[in-house]
Amino acid sequence: MAVGRPRPKMTQGTVPMKKFLLASAAIAALATGAQAADLGAPRAPVAAAVYAPSFSWTGFYLGAHVGFGWGQARYTDFTGTFANGSTTANGVFGGIQGGYNWQMNQFVFGLEADVAASGMRRTYDLGGGDTYRASIPFLSSVRARAGFAADRALFYVTGGLGIATFQDRVFDASVPATFSASSTRAGYTLGAGVEYAFTPNWTAKVEYMYYGFGDRRNVITANDRVRTDIHTVKLGINYLFSTGPSAVVARY
Repeated sequence: MAVGRPRPKMTQGTVPMKKFLLASAAIAALATGAQAADLGAPRAPVAAAVYAPSFSWTGFYLGAHVGFGWGQARYTDFTGTFANGSTTANGVFGGIQGGYNWQMNQFVFGLEADVAASGMRRTYDLGGGDTYRASIPFLSSVRARAGFAADRALFYVTGGLGIATFQDRVFDASVPATFSASSTRAGYTLGAGVEYAFTPNWTAKVEYMYYGFGDRRNVITANDRVRTDIHTVKLGINYLFSTGPSAVVARY
């Protein structure tokens, strides 16, 4: 009976250990590949949070206004023909306005023009039977507007060209005779206001304006001077033709 070579003894646990090492190597390779894939993948840009107002002031508008105004007129005659004096012409005025707004984020910019008929007038007693009457029958302006919108509320400042018609009349009791003059002058105007949209298309506003026109010379006599500064407070209503889908939103 032939005697064969002795079979090697298998150590208990050798095969399971090899399987465990192979599985560990595979898991490590997969993890390394996943990390490499993550490093090479482009990152998507993070979207910036942008606030879009729910109401837009952008668009053309037309409306009407009514208000109260007062203009302090100071008359000076350097020849001594008439006595010097001053008076405050006041009264109600009313008219129409129109313009265009453009909104970006919460900021609103625009142009506006208005025209009004005025009842501002006052007569001043110069003494000795002489009188001076100042009246402002016409008032207009063309202005730029800039403001901040808090949804349906708009707070703004405005300024530009002011136009007014002045009528001056002096009664000289010693003649007796009445001397009058009328002129339309351009100056400047500044103001501020607040406007509120109570429907998607209708807005209401309250506004203060100051008008400066400098001195008017040679009004009644050859060497006199009249200076009139005007203040107004008005209530207005506008129809905004297009509120648009939303305001223009700037992205940064």
